[in-house]
Amino acid sequence: MKRPHLALLALLFPFAGMAAAPAAPSEQVSVNFSHDLPNVPGKKLTAVEVTYPPGAASAPHHHAGSAFIYAYVVSGTIVSEVNGGGERTYKAGESFYETPGSHHQVSRNGSATEPARLLAVFVADSGDSQLTTPDK
Repeated sequence: MKRPHLALLALLFPFAGMAAAPAAPSEQVSVNFSHDLPNVPGKKLTAVEVTYPPGAASAPHHHAGSAFIYAYVVSGTIVSEVNGGGERTYKAGESFYETPGSHHQVSRNGSATEPARLLAVFVADSGDSQLTTPDK
């Protein structure tokens, strides 16, 4: 199995390794799969695993205008807020989606003592150079 290039990680999550607050731990992001969709010309499917240590959070961010995202909580709990819809807590086995161009205001581990893991699957234009952009 080919290991994804670090450049792809930078394109997907340029804020990886940055904490939402100076003292908070940060998430760890790894690309599990990325491939052009042969039956949907111009589209690519990319799956990333986001691991949140206890108390960790992602910086607020936007997703590419073409990126539809399906998110599945593999373990632990994830607190998420998308497009100002209010915070929701998702437990292991639950999922949610984000529409293209979504603004993700909150994405954090719901526990201060247990780790959490999320699988995010992006379907986006093959030419999109950055699927996730941190807020300025």
